[in-house]
Amino acid sequence: MRVIPLLVAALAVPLAPLFSQQVSRQWTDLQGRTVEAAFAGLEGDSVLLRMGNGQTVPFPLARLSEADQAFARTAGGGGSAPAPATDPARLPIDKRSWPGTVTVPTRSVEIRAIEENAAARRYVYQSEAFEFTSQAKLAGSVMTEVARTFEATRAVVDALPWGVVCRPPDGLPRFLAALYETREDYVAAGGPELSGGVYNTAEKTFRIPFASLGLEKRGQTYFKSDFSSDTLVHEITHQMMHDYLAFLPKWVIEGTAEYVEMLPYRAGVFRADSHKTAMKEAIDSWAKYGFQPVIENLETHLTLGRDAWDAASATAERMREMYHKSHLLVYYFCHLDGDKTGARFLRFMEAVHGEVAAMRAFFADPRVKRLEGGRFSYPRDLKPPPFNDEAAVLRHVALLVDERSYKKLAEEIVAAYRTIGVKVQVQ
Repeated sequence: MRVIPLLVAALAVPLAPLFSQQVSRQWTDLQGRTVEAAFAGLEGDSVLLRMGNGQTVPFPLARLSEADQAFARTAGGGGSAPAPATDPARLPIDKRSWPGTVTVPTRSVEIRAIEENAAARRYVYQSEAFEFTSQAKLAGSVMTEVARTFEATRAVVDALPWGVVCRPPDGLPRFLAALYETREDYVAAGGPELSGGVYNTAEKTFRIPFASLGLEKRGQTYFKSDFSSDTLVHEITHQMMHDYLAFLPKWVIEGTAEYVEMLPYRAGVFRADSHKTAMKEAIDSWAKYGFQPVIENLETHLTLGRDAWDAASATAERMREMYHKSHLLVYYFCHLDGDKTGARFLRFMEAVHGEVAAMRAFFADPRVKRLEGGRFSYPRDLKPPPFNDEAAVLRHVALLVDERSYKKLAEEIVAAYRTIGVKVQVQ
């Protein structure tokens, strides 16, 4: 058995897919076309696909998506971990649509008090998909209002056609949130000094101070007041995409969170169909900070590695600019690219989901054992790919560019934004 540390931070890289050869799955080629078939082996430079009618068809390996090529090579090398069942919540790309109004179901925000320990300053509450650990006792009505934003963000990310499966990380029955009574408590627990809340990927926990939840203490009781939920929605989006973060470029990670944050929201309702107006208003608001919608080097931004991103975001001002540029790109690929259905972006996210499914299947393999200290062991014959391969997060960007030169893509972005009355500069 080999024993190595388990990388659980957002910058972790994908693990090799290990599936049985008997389970039907969706295969995607470089043009985004899909077919349901079971893996039946490799033959020369082709993968053998067993169709539903029992016929076995060879298909050139090089014409498959990179995720499917990796799947086939690993499965062909003798991997025998079970394939995950198709998630019934995930529709084929051609069956997905952009949502209109997304309202959180009442059942999702029904609150249960699990633990109340005044001496330990520990109060645990549960909604449908979240467990909240608070430093102070909160009335059920107040906790319902807090949970509403969390559950509504889960609902809207789930409703978007990105194909993200909003489920807690493996081993957890619910998403975790830690609520701190004071900002000092929040910072002492590891919250960044200048932040209003943060999703900690290593601990799989969203940390946030009461003030960022709109909680105000009057006498001995906390009340919920109106407040801006922007930062909250942004970080919850990261939490919903936990398993995907290891396989996405930082511009997609931050751009998707900015996209969800942008959508008009109030009292458990997202108006997702107001995205165009919201995007235009967001761009107008950027001028307050002196930012103009300009992307100086499109290729650089699209292919930026994690270290390069961190270097380019060294100050709060530069980080804000990087977020805005990423927001411009995610919105373009979702609503303005090509036929304006977001087809390329959905194919990109589908390829990323293949990586996520591979990782989940690896840890579902009974031969992989989780150990203390964030480590895991596995038989030597599994031979997972090398870790810390930063190129992994960029491997599917080619699906977005889709054989266009970066100059041509930049011109298309400028022209597309012009159709909604927005002037951007992209080089």
